Amino acid sequence: MKVAMVGHHYPHAAHREEFVSRVRRTAEVFRRTPGCLSAEYWLTADGDAVVSIVRWESEEASRASLAAVQAAPELDLVFDEREVRPREIVRLVAP
Repeated sequence: MKVAMVGHHYPHAAHREEFVSRVRRTAEVFRRTPGCLSAEYWLTADGDAVVSIVRWESEEASRASLAAVQAAPELDLVFDEREVRPREIVRLVAP
């Protein structure tokens, strides 16, 4: 069963470029993990949020991929004062 994750991230305007770069690097690492079907990121039309979308071929691939990304030393995944509000993460499953 395919699964996906959609994340809404809300960087401060002063950190938007840096945040988009962080999300881009994270998407690149996701794409290299086995079972990842796609990893992309978008800006909302008003520019207030960065939306990341990752899809996997299975729940097992998702878990392994997330673990690999969290362990990647080159990524900055921390939530801190560079974001104006907490991230919203939604997990999806294909019917």
